[in-house]
Amino acid sequence: MYAEALLKKADAWRLSARRVSQIKEKAIESLLLFAALTSMAVTVGIVGILVYESTSFFQEVWLWDFLTDRQWTPLFSEPHYGILPLVSGTLVTTAVALAVAVPLGSLIAIYLSEYASPGTREVVKPGLELLSAVPTVVYGYFALLFVTPALQTLWSDLPGFNMLSAGLVIGIMIVPSVSSVSEDAMRAVPVHLREGAFALGATPMQTALRVVFPSALSGITAAYILGISRAIGETMVVAIAGGMQPTLTWNPLEPAATMTTYIVQVSLGDLPHGSVGYQTIFATGLTLLLMTLLFNIAGHALKKRYRQVY
Repeated sequence: MYAEALLKKADAWRLSARRVSQIKEKAIESLLLFAALTSMAVTVGIVGILVYESTSFFQEVWLWDFLTDRQWTPLFSEPHYGILPLVSGTLVTTAVALAVAVPLGSLIAIYLSEYASPGTREVVKPGLELLSAVPTVVYGYFALLFVTPALQTLWSDLPGFNMLSAGLVIGIMIVPSVSSVSEDAMRAVPVHLREGAFALGATPMQTALRVVFPSALSGITAAYILGISRAIGETMVVAIAGGMQPTLTWNPLEPAATMTTYIVQVSLGDLPHGSVGYQTIFATGLTLLLMTLLFNIAGHALKKRYRQVY
């Protein structure tokens, strides 16, 4: 009888422990679901505000004029609402930044993944990632007071505000993001692929470029997408060094405004809420969001394609 009582108590204890474990698991699952839904709610809220305010704007301005007009002067007495000058400035600075960040970040990732010793990697990688902690306003004044004068020694007629210096500094700023994510993706490639390449007589560089890099292209593409998103959304560097005059130009040696700099410029003004001039910031923000979305979709499509190939 005593043994049976002990067995019943043990069974009851195990059942109670199992129920407590299930409750804990349910609580953790609910907490994680709440976190996921919160992030989705924030995203939906941002999109909803942009769409709602932009709808009021497009009731006053034709969408065709917004997309095709070559002038952006919404605050003038004779306003023009063509987004093309802001789009051109954004794309030019982003292209210059990617021309710096993509090759430099990829080379750094290859070195850290395939050539650097563990001790060197532990020093170099945190040092690179510290660049991400530098305030962007510091990068902006670095571009204005150091990079631009250095470029003026090569182009004497280069204006004090230009997209080239801003793009170069943005490229330097996003190198840590590109190199860190790319290096993590390359280090995740199985070692036996490298060993197989070495067994076939491949050099370390051939192995890195023809085996490791293609195998990690999915993660590397994600790093490039992150770099593009950061470059498009950068504000302070282009506001300080690139100029704030919206001009439709594809020449990086000229000053121009980007969509982010215009949003900052108008947000700090005294425009009345609900006016067409005030609503331009939401139309610009929605355009910026759609551009970023298109780049992300294109990047995911490329990532999916190369994942199937390799």
